[in-house]
Formats: sequence, structure tokens, C-alpha cells
Amino acid sequence: MKLHIRHETKYDYETNVRSSIQRLHLTPATFATQKVQAWKIDAPGIDQALTYRDGFGNQVHVVTSQGAHDHVTVVAEGVVEVEDAAGVVRGLICPAPDNVFLRQTDATEPSPELAEIAQATQASQLKPLDLIHAIMGEVHGRIAYEIGATHYHTTAAQALADGKGVCQDHAHAMLSILRFIGIPARYVTGYLVTDDALPATASHAWAEALVPQLGWVGFDAANGK
Repeated sequence: MKLHIRHETKYDYETNVRSSIQRLHLTPATFATQKVQAWKIDAPGIDQALTYRDGFGNQVHVVTSQGAHDHVTVVAEGVVEVEDAAGVVRGLICPAPDNVFLRQTDATEPSPELAEIAQATQASQLKPLDLIHAIMGEVHGRIAYEIGATHYHTTAAQALADGKGVCQDHAHAMLSILRFIGIPARYVTGYLVTDDALPATASHAWAEALVPQLGWVGFDAANGK
């Protein structure tokens, strides 16, 4: 399937600023089941952008907008061909060692409730893939999807305690539990194709877990897939 993606971000400032700097993580990767056929970024200063790959292998652009301005618009657009691989990610090179994805962050630090879910699911002695599916089911069932219920700094523990959140909260909760039981897991951002194909107001987020014999596999707890 070919996807045409147009990602637009606009920053409006209350007063003019003399310069602004943006670090853009807006370039998709090419690997076995995802091939970027065309891609471009339109932003002030993009022609002189500093480009590099970060420690996770992501392509990064650093752009600077000089001179008085009261807004900045960034547009990333292109065509990407994707295949349905049931969430299995093959051929994506990540220079960071797998153990990096066992580290908890402020957003994923496990609360007693998250630790309880981790211990209960692990005690079921399921095979690794079935265990991760069970964890996804727990997160999906305990955090109702509700736009506006959380914000950028909401942690997995807070979202679980409130019983509501958005995709980033589902992803953080999964990461918290998986890392607690020793399964490397990482946060992924991308796009969700909906049936109505209407423009989305935000990108999507999910988790990938390292599964023996399969490698990295995506789990979207927000949608239970």
C-alpha cells in the first residue's frame, strides 16, 4: 500500500521573535516492509539545515529561522510504500544496544499499580509473544481513550490511575510494564490510517517490544492491535 503523507506544524508566537531553532524528527526510515519513495521538508532554513543521525538511527534536521517573525510553518510530505507484516519490524538499523530500551524514564517509571500488572501477567507463564499481547490487553482495558484527558508531561502511572488517556499514555504504560519484567521496549511515533481518511490533528504513538525469534514487534495498545 502506498501512503501519501502531509505533516504540517505551525508555531504562532504572541510577539515577534528574532530567531528560532527547530530540531525536526520528520524523516521516515526505509527498511524491509517500508520504503520511502519520495520525501521533502519545507521549513525556514531547511536549505542550510544541519543534518545528522541520532543515537537511535533517526534522521534529524536542525533548522534556524532568522529575522523578525511571528510564526514558523514546517511541512513534511512524501510517498511511502508499506507492507502489512503483522507488526514485525525487519531490517531497521538501530545503533543503540538493546539494553538501552530497558531503562525507565520519568514518563514510564512504574507505580505500584503498574508493577502489579507486570507481576500478575508474568506469573501467568505465557510464552513471550502471548505475554506481550496480554500486557497490551491490560493496558487497553484499563486506560480509556479520551482526547484531552492528559497532556505532554502526563506519566504512565498518572494515566493508569485516572483510567484515561491518549495513545502516548498507552505506549508509556506498555513500556513501563515491559521494561519492569526485563523485555526491551521502545516508543514509536508515526501515522494511523483511519477508515474515514480525514486529516488527523496529531501523529500516533505505539510501543515496540523485542520478541525472541521475531525481533522488534509493534503493539498499539490504544487500538488493541
